[in-house]
Amino acid sequence: MAIAVPDKIEVLWFLPTHGDSRYLGTAEGGRAVNLPYLRQIAQAADSLGYYGVLLPTGRSCEDSWVVAAALASQTEKLRFLVAVRPGLQSPTLAARMTATLDRLSGGRLLINVVTGGDPVENAGDGIHLSHAERYEVTQEFLTVYKALLAGETVDFHGKHLKIDGGKLLFPPLQENGPPLFFGGSSEAANAVAAKQIHKYLTWGEPPEQVRDKIESVRRLAEAEGRDVSFGIRLHVIVRETTAEAWDAAERLISRLDDATIAKAQETFARMDSVGQRRMAELHGGRRDKLEISPNLWAGVGLVRGGAGTALVGDAATVAERIDEYRRIGIDTFILSGYPHLEEAYSFGERVLPLLPLDHPLPQAELAANMGPFGETVGNDYRPPADTRPRPVLVTGG
Repeated sequence: MAIAVPDKIEVLWFLPTHGDSRYLGTAEGGRAVNLPYLRQIAQAADSLGYYGVLLPTGRSCEDSWVVAAALASQTEKLRFLVAVRPGLQSPTLAARMTATLDRLSGGRLLINVVTGGDPVENAGDGIHLSHAERYEVTQEFLTVYKALLAGETVDFHGKHLKIDGGKLLFPPLQENGPPLFFGGSSEAANAVAAKQIHKYLTWGEPPEQVRDKIESVRRLAEAEGRDVSFGIRLHVIVRETTAEAWDAAERLISRLDDATIAKAQETFARMDSVGQRRMAELHGGRRDKLEISPNLWAGVGLVRGGAGTALVGDAATVAERIDEYRRIGIDTFILSGYPHLEEAYSFGERVLPLLPLDHPLPQAELAANMGPFGETVGNDYRPPADTRPRPVLVTGG
């Protein structure tokens, strides 16, 4: 199967509504995640030129809808990738929430469809469904949800959902509603993606494994007469040199003890998420097997659920690794790093200018002190312009 290589990519950042720190698995270096701090990250992402931000969902997080609503008016161009939860929300309520936030944000809403992969958390939310049943609910939910956002009046009688005369009185700003993002590695998840989703997301596995997932979902989508685009969720650790970046990676897990790792891995093992199992298999809970592909490091996944790998290196190296994923069909990159404010700047200033972006980077305003030129030297003159050559990635191959 020929790979459709995107010419341009979109890059999103992440709002750490479940916590932020300089060190994983410990309170040392922990940072209060409150509205002022989240506003700083969102406004930094907006000013640096990121396409949008992902807001996580679940009981470990502040509610993504409330946070997005609070920050939409504090940003200008930034899009917000917010979760709908089939089985936890009704599709009609989710559609009303979607249409409202899409209108109030000026069409800057993106939707992440999350089925939930932790049976313990699901039970706490009143969801007592098997893995297969959750994806059945997701199929039915999306059938109703998408029809409502497209302006239809819905009568739907399925195995799990029954809707009589469902409709929206006030439509979303984006025609037919915001684009739908979705991740999952099981056969049931891939079937949902093929029939319903605009952008299929994978966590940061090595490129050859990602290629296999893309080809599988693309074949299923073609059988449904649909096109699906592809995105990836990764962390990044970018420094001036690759050696410095690897040192930063080691510092990030330097406070981790074996008991904390074992406890985290035990929690992940109870989940019925195929994607989480694949993440755990990348490192097996071992510290000595963390570089699983060139510059792809699995240390984050020792204690963090979900996306557990990071691209590590200097700007040119990380840009090239990103381009490897582009060349196998990825057009959207959802990134994060610790602490999230500082790493947003590190990646945004060093790497974003090297990438073939589908969204423009902000231009410095024509004003006396808008630079960028650095601090005035000796209170007397500006440093000379940075004329170092920057590597440019070749696209289209």
